[in-house]
Amino acid sequence: MAIERTEVLLPWQAEAFGALLGVPVPDLGKGAGLPPLWHWIYLLEHPAQADLGPDGHPLRGTIPEPPGPGQRRMWAGGRVRTAGALRCGEQATKRSSVLSVTEKDGKSGHLTFVTVGHQVIQGGTVVVDEEQDIVYRDAAPAGQPAAGGRPADDGAPAVPAGDGDWEIEVSPTLLFRFSALTYNAHRIHYDRDYSRDVEGYPGLLTHGPLQALAMAEAARARGVSGDLTFAYRLLTPLFDHQGLIVSATPAADGAGMAVAVRDSRGRQTATGTFLPG
Repeated sequence: MAIERTEVLLPWQAEAFGALLGVPVPDLGKGAGLPPLWHWIYLLEHPAQADLGPDGHPLRGTIPEPPGPGQRRMWAGGRVRTAGALRCGEQATKRSSVLSVTEKDGKSGHLTFVTVGHQVIQGGTVVVDEEQDIVYRDAAPAGQPAAGGRPADDGAPAVPAGDGDWEIEVSPTLLFRFSALTYNAHRIHYDRDYSRDVEGYPGLLTHGPLQALAMAEAARARGVSGDLTFAYRLLTPLFDHQGLIVSATPAADGAGMAVAVRDSRGRQTATGTFLPG
């Protein structure tokens, strides 16, 4: 199954995202392009309320569809290649399809890995060519902590933000607003009772895409621009009480930018690399 969606890209989404993270918005009215990964706030699916499952994710008519009832969905990482920049005020089309499905058995139970492909086309050119890795896992038994869950305080000492690091205050308001901006109804990001009592997590989860966008913005602040390839991995869940600190440093070989997200105690939760071209 493939899904195609077309719309005129409007500046208000970009302005809303810039206000959310306090980052500069390009002069879109004068032809400036959208920064890397900002296509994630455009060309969104709008499922009917009746098509949502108990966790807030669509059950049908979406890419990907859940492989089975009751399975938990997490964004694991991806790869994004850009050729040029998307422009506001112009029509764009996103084409999405499932590229591969892999079944595995892990320590936390059965896992289904789904790779989804997205192409964003504008002016007859593929501007964004992307692969997203999604993992589905079995639900944790009632009363058992979810895989990757971690207590609010595990005894590790705090690790302050260093020079050049970007510390983002993660609050329920921030997570709710990002969910609203991306039309993401997954309850683990804004419904603390559901996240704790049903999915077994110790807090609200910080979105994987929000961490990836934060890494992209840290790289942009260090001068990363133009055609690029961004590969990233989400290593472990990050909860709202754990903080969010972003770093961006030139790669050792000088050919790109290494980016990462960690919590306030030094535990890495996401990593990525920007390469030119």
